[in-house]
Amino acid sequence: MSKLTLLKNWFKEHKGTVTAFSGGVDSSLVLYVSKMVLKDQAIGLISNSESLKTKDYKIATDFCKTNNISLRVIKTDELNDPNYTANPTNRCFFCKTHLYEAMVDIIKDEYPEFTILNGTNQDDLGDYRPGLQAAKNHAIRSPLAELQITKKEVIEMAEVLGLETAHKPPSPCLSSRIPYGTDVNNERLKQIEHAEYHLNKFDFFDVRVRHLGVEASIEVPENEIERLSSHFDEISKGLKDLGFLKVTIDEEGFVSGKLNRVLNG
Repeated sequence: MSKLTLLKNWFKEHKGTVTAFSGGVDSSLVLYVSKMVLKDQAIGLISNSESLKTKDYKIATDFCKTNNISLRVIKTDELNDPNYTANPTNRCFFCKTHLYEAMVDIIKDEYPEFTILNGTNQDDLGDYRPGLQAAKNHAIRSPLAELQITKKEVIEMAEVLGLETAHKPPSPCLSSRIPYGTDVNNERLKQIEHAEYHLNKFDFFDVRVRHLGVEASIEVPENEIERLSSHFDEISKGLKDLGFLKVTIDEEGFVSGKLNRVLNG
């Protein structure tokens, strides 16, 4: 039996579902298949908070419009939570706690027999993800992880289903660009967002701008560093116009979760 068939069968055991949706391929697959099986009893929910890129929000809302999926939009309030804004190593725990608490409240009042889902896949279980504890605390179900579906298999299934998010580059929250211990605030999040949009203008899409105080450190894949260097003066000017005093290129290249290395130090 294929993993896609297993996933479809998983949903048959539920009266309805509400999926925490980010617009990424994992939660897209969960939401799309839930809609295939449960029809109008499958709902997506997204928090349009400051740490979500405007472009990612649009991708998520467009996905639901295209696929005729009901999407609830809320706004969580983590930037008013000092536990979150202090940017501890378990920052994601507090962010996801705000999201899941809001979801639990909505489900309890409006969809009491529905199950709350997220897009956690099998590979995520081996990574440092404090948000997993928040999911556990709120009894959030993870069909991909429960069925041992890996990221590679998620992408393969998304391709088979023709999902427009199948090859969307990973786009973790903007707060992940700020080193642990440095306060998260709206100004820094906007600086990062607009800095990465500036890089997009030069056709750099798999990019991170790390906010190192007055310095912006740019990460692109190693094979794109030479091209980045050739545009550096113009890019640097744009980032300095956003308030950075210094702009550098990370010569190692793009590495997902690079700021987590301090956890192993």
